[in-house]
Amino acid sequence: MSRIVYVNGAFVPEEDAKISVFDRGFLFADGVYEVSSVLDGKLVDNAGHMVRLHRSLNELDMAAPCSDEEIEAAQIKLIQDNHVVEGLVYLQVTRGAADRDFAYPKNVKPTLVMFTQSKPLLNDPTADNGISVVTLPDLRWGRRDIKTVGLLYPCMAKMEAKAKGANDAWLMDDNGFITEGTSNNAYIVTKDGIIVTRQLSNDILHGITRKAVLTIAKKANLKIEERPFTPAEVQNAQEAFFTSASAFVMPVVKIDGQDIANGKPGRITQQLREMYIKIAQNG
Repeated sequence: MSRIVYVNGAFVPEEDAKISVFDRGFLFADGVYEVSSVLDGKLVDNAGHMVRLHRSLNELDMAAPCSDEEIEAAQIKLIQDNHVVEGLVYLQVTRGAADRDFAYPKNVKPTLVMFTQSKPLLNDPTADNGISVVTLPDLRWGRRDIKTVGLLYPCMAKMEAKAKGANDAWLMDDNGFITEGTSNNAYIVTKDGIIVTRQLSNDILHGITRKAVLTIAKKANLKIEERPFTPAEVQNAQEAFFTSASAFVMPVVKIDGQDIANGKPGRITQQLREMYIKIAQNG
């Protein structure tokens, strides 16, 4: 059965969805996106995603396609029309269609595309066993805080990780510190029980789930340090995990072929995942 998708104000079957070949998202990756989770048919942390969308748009001097209220109404309609109970709503804004030119065009209407994906989030077996990562150099552009659709290097890094028998890659800066995963924020828990994650800057995405999980950790009186950490620190950690809108809190149990602690998901990671899900379900 075909999904209903949203394209510039219209709800259409996915096979009928079309945008211009001159759309700058297609020609230049001149666009930004957000992904909101859906639990029990309801959006999770969507207000935070909308705030970050506007930040990305402002950083690229790109106009919003419509009001936040119109976007959320369309998201809810897509969830209902596609009968999504658990899954995701993807939202993409590009600068719009114009004759190909590196300079930003003037008076162009932005393109807005949205679609849903149904997938299990709560009972993900990966969360029971954890994932493995390998370290790779971070070759992305320097404004990783802008959530652009230019995701080719993260795709390449993820494929290299899979070729090496791992699930994902954690990327390293020129100084040998981990920035983040290919599509997630990275954390360790030291043997002293301190949660360590890289501080916000242009180097990493300002994760919405990251913000929520750190808030939860503070309320649980867990100690947090926002600073860079090295692969050696990961190998010596008590636990490791990542956060993202689609995976919530996910254990990382192996890095570069070496088990982290006992090679199993840690207690603090499991606690944070349970607490995040509980809050997300209860609104």
